[in-house]
Amino acid sequence: MSRLTHVTSGPYAPPVAARETTAVSADGARVHVEVHGPEGAPAVVLAHGWTCSTAFWAAQIRDLCTDHRVIAYDQRGHGRSVAPSAADGYSTRALADDLEAVLAETLAPGEKAVLVGHSMGGMTIMAAGDRAGVREHAAAVLLCSTGSSALVAEALVVPLLRAGRARTRITRSVLGSRAPLGPVTPVAKRILKYATMGPGAAPEKVEACARIVHACPRDVRHGWSSVLDALQLDVEVGALQTPTAVIAGTADRLTPVVHARRIAAALPECLGLTELPGVGHMTPIEAPEAVTGRIRGLVATYVQVKEGA
Repeated sequence: MSRLTHVTSGPYAPPVAARETTAVSADGARVHVEVHGPEGAPAVVLAHGWTCSTAFWAAQIRDLCTDHRVIAYDQRGHGRSVAPSAADGYSTRALADDLEAVLAETLAPGEKAVLVGHSMGGMTIMAAGDRAGVREHAAAVLLCSTGSSALVAEALVVPLLRAGRARTRITRSVLGSRAPLGPVTPVAKRILKYATMGPGAAPEKVEACARIVHACPRDVRHGWSSVLDALQLDVEVGALQTPTAVIAGTADRLTPVVHARRIAAALPECLGLTELPGVGHMTPIEAPEAVTGRIRGLVATYVQVKEGA
């Protein structure tokens, strides 16, 4: 499990959950889940990205939990969810299994929710889109800063090199490194900001992201980097029948906006692509109002709560 070293004050400090539970996945993996907000309120499910945790969604949880039931979970190996014990625990199949388990644990039979995924969380939803347990509960989807294939080849985290085999090889070695990230120093924050955030990202947002990312164990970071390297979910995007909105930053180096445009064009029921000028990969932290506003709009349109629920 990650060392929980997130910020402890301000809008990016994770709020205390109303309750916590554990979802048991198909292979027995135990997934840590937090539930915020009033019971009976319209539900939102948040799936974070690579090297992050539920703390990544602090701004969304703080805003939404006043009148929504917000369900956030730690992807396996992240936060308080135990890392896979075998290599086959690192796969898009496992991510999809975990999402199904979380939905079954936290939602009543047939209850609908808006599913929101950032980066690897978006890939999780795409991988699980045709699962019966997901179709049962998904009213609408929001995909934030994600991609479905060619992630390493199209990433822009290595400067000054044109697209090609050399850049892909170097990018693969950087993203797949087993080296420890070490403490959150000014140099470390500059590197993280360059790779994952827009040039105008405020210091407190960079600090929040750095603390979350640096808490991810290096073996977990490496294990999931291999899955992202081989990612191929283009077919799954075309099979995602749920109404789906897409949001991305134009300064994203990890999943450049070309991915969002490709996904939006392939979705059977796309609700539109929102491009955020100058914003990098960490859209929920960099542009919390835009992301939270899109979630609220999807809930208002697609989630109906029964009277007396």
